[in-house]
Formats: sequence, C-alpha cells, structure tokens
Amino acid sequence: MKIRLWRDGAVLLSSFLAASALSAQDNSAKRISSIVSVAVEEYAKAVDERGHLISEDEFNETSGFLGDARDVAAKMPGYDAPAIRAVLDTLIEEVAKKRPPSVVRAVHSRFVTALGRAGAMDLPNAPLDTAAGHAVFASSCSSCHGMSGLGNGPMAKTLSTAPPAIGSKSHTPELTPALAFNVISVGVRGTAMPAFGSMPAQQRWNVVNYIYAMRGEPMRIPAAADAVNPTSRTILALLDSALDFARAGKRAEAGDRAFDAYIAFEPLETPTRAKKPGLVTTMERHFADFKGAVKRDDLTGAKESRDAIADGLPEVIALTQRPSGAWEAFLQSLLIIVREGFEAILVVGAVVAFLIKMGHRERLKSIWLGIALGLVASFVTAIILSTLLSAIPASREIVEGVTMLIAVAVLFSVSYWLISRVEAVKWQQFIKQKVTVALDQGGGKALALVAFLAVYREGAETALFYQALFNEGPNVGVPLALGIVAGFALLAVIFTLFYRYGVRIPMRPFFTVTSVLLYYMAFVFAGKGIRELQEGNVIGVTLVHGFPHVDGMGIYPSVETLTAQAILLALFVFMIVKTFVPKKPAV
Repeated sequence: MKIRLWRDGAVLLSSFLAASALSAQDNSAKRISSIVSVAVEEYAKAVDERGHLISEDEFNETSGFLGDARDVAAKMPGYDAPAIRAVLDTLIEEVAKKRPPSVVRAVHSRFVTALGRAGAMDLPNAPLDTAAGHAVFASSCSSCHGMSGLGNGPMAKTLSTAPPAIGSKSHTPELTPALAFNVISVGVRGTAMPAFGSMPAQQRWNVVNYIYAMRGEPMRIPAAADAVNPTSRTILALLDSALDFARAGKRAEAGDRAFDAYIAFEPLETPTRAKKPGLVTTMERHFADFKGAVKRDDLTGAKESRDAIADGLPEVIALTQRPSGAWEAFLQSLLIIVREGFEAILVVGAVVAFLIKMGHRERLKSIWLGIALGLVASFVTAIILSTLLSAIPASREIVEGVTMLIAVAVLFSVSYWLISRVEAVKWQQFIKQKVTVALDQGGGKALALVAFLAVYREGAETALFYQALFNEGPNVGVPLALGIVAGFALLAVIFTLFYRYGVRIPMRPFFTVTSVLLYYMAFVFAGKGIRELQEGNVIGVTLVHGFPHVDGMGIYPSVETLTAQAILLALFVFMIVKTFVPKKPAV
C-alpha cells in the first residue's frame, strides 16, 4: 500500500528529473530488472508465507508491475530473450497462484541469473555526494515530501493521498536503498511518477543517499551481483533452447542442446566435486533427467529438471569461485583420499588377504605391480584429460565409462572364479589345490588386473580433484599436502585390518564374502559406467518414471542402466545356481 503513497505523491523530482526522463526502453534489461525487483518487494507485503492474501492493494500493484515487465520482455531482442521470458512467465504464474514469497524470491533469483550482467543494478562508481543529493531533493522533491521528507510539502495537500514519509525510518521501515533506486528508475504505471532510468545512476544514488541521511541511518549499497556468472547464463540459455526445440517437436535438436548444456557445466564439475561431491551427483542427475525428458517430449518433467538445475547453479558457482581456507583445504584433501581410495582398498585388501590365506605370498608382487601401474596410469590419464583431450567434449565421462565397464567384466569374472571354488567334500585341502592350479593358469594375472583397475578407476579422477584444489593458490598447498598424508595413513590402517584379520576368517565364508564384494562392485560399476557414457552422449537416455535414484548402488532410472544391471544380476543368479544347486545324477 505504501508504494501507492509514492505514486500519489509522484510530483517529486518533477522539474530536474523530468528534464532527464527518457524512455527506459533504451536499456530493456535494466528496466525489466528494476520493475520485477519492485514487484517482488511489493508481493512480500501482499501474501504471507502460508499463501494467504493480506493486502489486495499490494497484490494488485504487484500484478501491475509484472504486467509492465511482460510488456518490456515481449520487445526484448537477443539470444537470451526466450529464456528471460520463460522465467518471467514462471514468476507471474507463481504470483497468480499466491505462492509463498520465499518461492517467488527463488524464481526471482533465477530471473536475475537469466538477465545476467545486462540487467544488473547500476551501482555508484564514485563516493556519494550528500550535498548534491540534497540539492536535487530540495528543488525537485521537497514540494511534496517536505524539506525533512515527512510527506508535508506544500503540494502534498493537493494530492488524493499524502506522500509517504520517506525521511522517517519509523514511518517507512520497509524502504530499502534498492527499492528507492528502482522506483526512481522505472516509475509507476498510471501515475505522475515517470521513469528516470536515463538519468545517471550516480545522481539517483545521491538522492537515495540524502534520503537515508534524513532517516538517520547509514545507506548500505546493495552488493554486486557476483552470482550472475557467464557460465551459468550459458547453461540456462542452452537448457531453454532445448525446451524451445522440444516444444517444436524437434527431439534430436533438443537432445543436442541438452548435451551442450552439460558440456558447458563440465568445467565446473571437477572443482565442485572436490569440495561437495553430493551436489555434483545431484546436478548430474538433473542434467540426465532433463535430457531424457526433452527427448521423449515430457515438457513438464524437463521444466522441473531445468528449474532444479537453475536452483543448484548458484551454489556450484560459489564453490568454484570461493578459495578454501587452510582448515577447509585440509579436510577436503583428507576426505577426497579416503572417499576415492576406500573402494580401491576394499578390493585390493580382499585380493591380498585371499592370496595370503591360500599360501601364495609370492603372488603379492604382481598385486603391488598392478597398484603401481594403476597410480602411474592415473596420473598420465589426468594429464592427458587436462591437456590433449580438454577440447574434446565429455572426454572424461567417456574414459571413466569405458574403464568402469572393463572393470565390470574383470570383477565379475574374478567373482565367478572365486565362488566356483566353493565346492568339494574335503574342502580345505581341495580348495588350495584348485586355487594353485587356477593361479598357474592365469588367475594370478586376473587378480593383478583387478588391483590395477581398482586403483586406476579412482586415481585419475582423484588427480584431477587435487589439480583443481592446488590451482586455488599457494596458501592451500601445505594443508592439502597434509590432508593427502593423513588420508593415506587412514587408508593404510584400513588395509592393515584386511591384511591381518582377513586371513583369520574361515575359508569358505571368506571365499563367499570376497566373491559377493567383487560382484557388488561390478554391479555398481555397471550402472555408473553406463551413466557416464550417457553423460558423454555415447548412449541414449530412456527414463523410467517413478524408479528411484540410488547413487551408492549405481542405480539410476533409465532403461539402459537398469538393463545392464539386470543382465549382471541374471548372470549372478546363474553363477549361484551352477555352483550350489546339486546336479542330478546320471541315470
């Protein structure tokens, strides 16, 4: 309601500012940004967080501002215009439904991101001049607002509603510097308050600064919109372009644009995953869901995924731009080593314990060689990915996907090889004999390959993580190095537990548990490997509605990933039946 006091008292700034008033269409992005910002401020006074209408007048004012914004958006040129109009339409829909102000503010945040720097508020570029602000206010505003800004100027009595007491904090507590600046910039439709967007921003801020001097409080200049990142804008523009193609029935083009959006996100992935892997996993899921939705004409699902991506991008951008402190860098380094190395330690530890238990310590050197080669290959791959292959889209995803699928074949074959040894009447003596023969016939090489793949699968990605963290600057070098040392020490403890206590497990349960562990890793890798190839645009995505995401088990709701895991599950059942179900005696 208070904004009406602004417009009914809108003779303010009439002489000096009227000479400066030109059409704000000269910069439609800044104009629409100011209009929508004012609308969102007004909406918070119209509807409460339960979605209940508390002021019909404020709600009507909000609707009027958004109507102006839609008119401006309809005339906006440029590649980003469809994306801007799409988010604005969403905001208008949320307001019409009387959604809670927090929901509307979240959509407004996406709108600001879509506008980018072109719509960012013009901030002061020099120290504010209180005397200059006073001169403008005295000559152009005081006739309505009064010399003290209390709404008691000589012209105030001629207005249907008294001008707001903008010079009094107690009378207008809702007034913010941004709101005052935006109202001066865009005016109010249907009133005597014109738009003064063409007036130098510095002069507008001088007036706002003087108003705050009268209020007896310091004026806090709004922070620059650092979160409006060019990469974020590119990603959202590509997603919206994919939606446009999907609406036009062009599935192939929509899928290509969705893939392009993921490729634009990829440079943010490694530094973000190093700090917050769960966030990247969630974002990857949204990108995959979006691509699958647009390719099957599910516009509702695609829009939901697009909005989820838009909601997560600010945090991703913040993580890539904010340097780590010493303690934070140490913890990140420690967690990376432990998180990425734990799976490798489980596999290698089980293999080492198996060889010791079978009395084949001489075979351990092939395991150590496999580990060493895995580490070397990891560093070489990381260097190649960050240099030679950096220009090839989704090269990391393709390498990871292929490596995982190779690991699936090796892990499953070794798992089958182990569990097939669970047989015989005189088991202890028989199994050692069988294992010795099997190792001599190539089983040892298979175990060494398991060790190599276990290290290599995690190692290349881990090297890329550390490369991203060390690039944050010299101040984090020592904490990161200490984190690496502490992480290796913790992994050494875990490995020692396998080495010393694994051999004490009875042989038959040990074989069974080790075989199931290796099979489980193969099952997880099958889902994740197909998923990586889907992200690399090598394999298509056919989503299965209602099926859950279980990232820890590599389960994703797509026909392709589930089919691969179903085949592996069928092979496991066959393996169990063949091993444990007694054969019928020949007649």
